[in-house]
Amino acid sequence: MYRYDEFDATLVAERVAQFRGQVGRRLSGELTEDQFKPLRLMNGLYLQLHAYMLRVAIPYGTFSSKQMRKLAYVARKYDRGYGHFTTRQNIQYNWPALVDVPDLLDDLAEAEMHAIQTSGNCIRNVTSDQYAGAAVDEVEDPRPYAEMIRQWSTFHPEFSFLPRKFKIAVTASEHDRAAVKVHDIGLRLYKNSSGKTGFEVIVGGGLGRTPYVGHTIREFLPKQHLLSYLEAILRVYNLQGRRDNLYKARIKILVNAEGAENFSQLVEDEWSQIKDSGVDLPPEEMKRINAYFSPPSFEALPDTSEALEAKKLENSDFARWVRTNTSAHKIPGYAIVNISLKPIGGVPGDITDVQMETVANIAEEFSFDEIRATHEQNLVLPHIKKDDLFKVWLQLMAAELATANIGLVSDIIACPGLDYCTLANTRSIPIAQRISERFADLDRQEEMGELKIKISGCINACGHHHVGHIGILGVDKKGEEFYQITLGGSGAEDASLGEIAGRGLSSDQVVDAVEKLVGVYREKRQEKERFLDTYRRLGAKPFKEALYEAA
Repeated sequence: MYRYDEFDATLVAERVAQFRGQVGRRLSGELTEDQFKPLRLMNGLYLQLHAYMLRVAIPYGTFSSKQMRKLAYVARKYDRGYGHFTTRQNIQYNWPALVDVPDLLDDLAEAEMHAIQTSGNCIRNVTSDQYAGAAVDEVEDPRPYAEMIRQWSTFHPEFSFLPRKFKIAVTASEHDRAAVKVHDIGLRLYKNSSGKTGFEVIVGGGLGRTPYVGHTIREFLPKQHLLSYLEAILRVYNLQGRRDNLYKARIKILVNAEGAENFSQLVEDEWSQIKDSGVDLPPEEMKRINAYFSPPSFEALPDTSEALEAKKLENSDFARWVRTNTSAHKIPGYAIVNISLKPIGGVPGDITDVQMETVANIAEEFSFDEIRATHEQNLVLPHIKKDDLFKVWLQLMAAELATANIGLVSDIIACPGLDYCTLANTRSIPIAQRISERFADLDRQEEMGELKIKISGCINACGHHHVGHIGILGVDKKGEEFYQITLGGSGAEDASLGEIAGRGLSSDQVVDAVEKLVGVYREKRQEKERFLDTYRRLGAKPFKEALYEAA
């Protein structure tokens, strides 16, 4: 797990003290909001529609019960009793008062947490697979490499003011749960045909107003050279990235302007100059970081739990939850538990202070004190004994955290939209709530199978609509809220960008539109096909026809 060392503790304490002075100057009027803006962004503080918003870093989505309890405390003391988990494995607070933010950051520091590199034109919080260290299909735990990148990138003098924000994701599994192909840099750890472990390096992915799936610029990078190769990529970007146009400043624009082959050669040329200069970690330092992620002391257990099977027979609701919200663990007798933060009619990603404390208690008692945040705005308890699943479910049920809908139609990603965000031009949250209410029947959801709906309130695509099986993008038309539907997107290993279905629909039409699309899928699917599979097999035509049949 991520650990503070003496350097982390010092730099966070110094940054909080520095920011306290900056906030004082803003409150006194010595600084204007425009002058204060770059200073607050360096500390994870945004000015949203109604109030300031603070984004707190959770490196590669891994945190402890102590840290979760501190997040609950912050929600009670400084906010309105809740937090919001984001698609970057972070947590946001929507209502802190500016005068309180330095004290809030001091409190977070007590639990080894901060808001550094959660905003601004820097390397943002590095994300990874929420099942890391537990996944059946992983080559090895990818989090040590994410931690290497965190340490390397924090306050890196050359990359503290890039042309634009920069996002890196790391996975080590065949099934991509980290969306590496739609990141500025995606890293996939795998074994090549010679049995050696290294990285596929994918560059130039990203969403927003100009979405791209990333390009592989190196098929195999020996893992001991990771940092020097990343440094070469960032140097090329820092030198050649556009700084004259905010909308053309991301590395995806540079890669696609240069062409992947030419960009790859630029990186290789730069790397040849620095690969032996000491950027990469020595083996003993890598060994030290690996020790942070030593596996828990798992018990030797049979893989089949008689107690679990008996409880599933006794309780159909529990049996459904086990089917939908648990995943296979690489250690016999254990399971991965997914906690849905998408109750029917709820706000995707929101969690109350009381619910945070419940999760902390469960993790401490049953999951080796580990919690994970996911990029799909849910939580994970990575190491639960199968014999304990019923006890865990009962506690989650009592806290209203046991909705059995992971990966189903109501497990929706949605940005805050016009309810909070100054950039948004439509609401996202009410659309997500109405869709989940329309498909509230869990039997129906399970029968439909995996269906990923993703909603953004503007072209910046914070709701990842481009890679939704069904994507919904809010657009403003002469002061009215309309929604554009995209179909066939994926953020997984089969990454693809959704195709625009047609003209925008009014707010009143969106939920019915989703119903029509689901109807086509259910009518025409073949055995075991997901919505995405059916769409790819049939193409857009039958879905478009159903969507606009009354036009």
